Amino acid sequence: MDSLVFFELLFVCFFSFATLFLVRKVARRLHLVDKPSSRKLHIGNIPLAGGISICITISYFVFSNHSSISEPFVFLYLMIALTFVGALDDKFDLSVKVRLLIQCLVAVLMMYHTGNQLQSLGDLFGFGHIDVSYASYILTIVAVIASINAFNMVDGVDGLLGSLSIVTFSSILVLALANDNHSVVLLSAFLIAAIVPYLFMNLGVLGRERKVFMGDAGSMLIGFSVIWMLVSISQPQSSGVNNLGVRPVTALWIIAIPLMDMVAIMLRRVKRGASPFEPDREHLHHIFQRLGLSSIQTTSFIFFISGLLATIGVISDYYKVPDFYMFYSFVFLFTCYYLFLSNVWKISAFLRGKFGLFSSLKSQQSVAQLNLEGKNTCDESAKVIKKAS
Repeated sequence: MDSLVFFELLFVCFFSFATLFLVRKVARRLHLVDKPSSRKLHIGNIPLAGGISICITISYFVFSNHSSISEPFVFLYLMIALTFVGALDDKFDLSVKVRLLIQCLVAVLMMYHTGNQLQSLGDLFGFGHIDVSYASYILTIVAVIASINAFNMVDGVDGLLGSLSIVTFSSILVLALANDNHSVVLLSAFLIAAIVPYLFMNLGVLGRERKVFMGDAGSMLIGFSVIWMLVSISQPQSSGVNNLGVRPVTALWIIAIPLMDMVAIMLRRVKRGASPFEPDREHLHHIFQRLGLSSIQTTSFIFFISGLLATIGVISDYYKVPDFYMFYSFVFLFTCYYLFLSNVWKISAFLRGKFGLFSSLKSQQSVAQLNLEGKNTCDESAKVIKKAS
């Protein structure tokens, strides 16, 4: 049986490769490409084929194994709907309100058709288990929107979204294996196998001429799949199964980097009077690049940190570390993360003066000037590109 699963996963990889080559050609013909701008510093127009290819691959294999997966057809039509909306956003740049409305609708449909929703937060504060059935619908909608947008915002450097997704789905797979949830094991394994070929092409391993990006279609698909499975394995009555023992607080550690980066960047935007959804170049991966790290170094470093935090979460869940220890530790971690991002240029200046690190960063003033120039030219560049296309 194990060998059959192994060969099926290999087939998922080959199928994903094949669809990537096909979809990237179709994407070019439809002008579904990512063009360079003041915020997007890649070279040339890159097909936004990754998300659509993964959606096709997952749809085929989930349909083929529908008897082994819980609520397969609900998952499929919601995933396909989000991928389609993401592709429209990639092509036409939909407004934030439209995207949020559709994400809310998807969350409501998920709850209505499956009962897959947040009902318990565990013993987060150390005063007993928190039953949130009175606010279950609202919290589930917030969780779906947060997961989708967390993975959307982290997609800014070659290989980063793909590698962080593999960390997350691998962690979910381990937790599902430990709790005998065959449905989630199979779904997470399919997603990992489908993402690996994309990661190779996104990193340019097969040549820069075959490079592809994930696009909002892919980040929406991944974010939704993550929250679908996390709720499935952590809630007492999700999809008609009993509580399988995974604590809700563990989810914070599994998606720690995408979640912390999203919340921190939103807080900083609101603090300066901007919209929390306003695009900029202040994410963790952008900061690492301005500190002198290459794209590969940035991705590798963030991948390592994410893997470490996810491992802490999985091990803590396995050994039943009290929920409130895990929660307060995560709050402390996020506080340190937020302070680091808020004072990164002071910290880098100190390290540069004391140890000679980050010598490629000339001064805080030059970085501030770079941010100002990027902010001023972003809208103008977008107009020029739109007019030229």
